[in-house]
Amino acid sequence: MKLLAIFVLYKEDDGKVKVLQDEFNLGSFGYFERYYVKQLLVFSARTITERTALCTRQSVEADQNVNGIVHVYVRPDGLASVIISDSEYPQRVAHILLSKVMNDFTTRYPSASCNPQEADPLMRLEKDLDDTKDILIKTMINVLDRGENLDDLFARSHDLSSATKEFAKTARRKNQCCTLF
Repeated sequence: MKLLAIFVLYKEDDGKVKVLQDEFNLGSFGYFERYYVKQLLVFSARTITERTALCTRQSVEADQNVNGIVHVYVRPDGLASVIISDSEYPQRVAHILLSKVMNDFTTRYPSASCNPQEADPLMRLEKDLDDTKDILIKTMINVLDRGENLDDLFARSHDLSSATKEFAKTARRKNQCCTLF
């Protein structure tokens, strides 16, 4: 009774599966065989996870080259855990271990850390500022599209002092030479 591999995977909406974490116990294989056995185990875990529906637990006999059983559990959110064991490993214990692996993984790596904007407050603030800037630019474009231009708005504004209006005109004149190049 031994475990060959434990995987935590994520099944995307389009059905593709990404390996998030894996661990192997390949001590019973020869040194030069381990690389190929590892590839075969990863392939088996991905393929069976792709073919397993959400909210499902199942055990499937693996390839005859591995001579084991693949136990898989896919949660409703797409997170999946896979255990590949020899045929003597108890199925009930494997499924309990699948749940424990999944709980440990979600405890160690909360779902908020998957989205960097939720995990990092500075990144969230930058995103909010960028969104606000985009809205402001769209609003200014909409105002100018209605036939009004910035010069008319400056002229009609009672909130701006004459010095501010003069500063805007001077800045506009000085910036015009840059547009010629």
